[in-house]
Amino acid sequence: MGKTFHVGNREATLLSKIESSKERERYRSIHVVRDNVDMFSNKVSMKLVEDGLIETVSKNTIQEQIAKAIDTLCKAEDFDIDFQIAPFRAIVQNPNIVSLYLTAFVVEKLINHKDVIEIYGSDEDIYFCINKITTQFLAE
Repeated sequence: MGKTFHVGNREATLLSKIESSKERERYRSIHVVRDNVDMFSNKVSMKLVEDGLIETVSKNTIQEQIAKAIDTLCKAEDFDIDFQIAPFRAIVQNPNIVSLYLTAFVVEKLINHKDVIEIYGSDEDIYFCINKITTQFLAE
């Protein structure tokens, strides 16, 4: 016969704190990026092109598309964000929401843009490239 597990007050409090800290970090990441969309999109697009992950006709077009994706992220409901990032959630164990959303955008949508010649690298390579910039940006 299986044991019955009862969540005590102490465990419930701990789980609540963990969940709320994740939500705060998610909100903070989106808020910081929203306040600096142009600078952040410029850094991300430049890094993707410099690292050879995106081959494009125009870097400025990539920057504009990333800025639009960030704007969409900032205005989207939680369900829409979760739906967009669902296929990429397993890339890393504790992903940054902004990096994961932009990775999904690059892999699923930007690849079909007329100014993008080719996207190289795996999903992980693209995520780590974007996450490096995101981490630096959030630390500032």
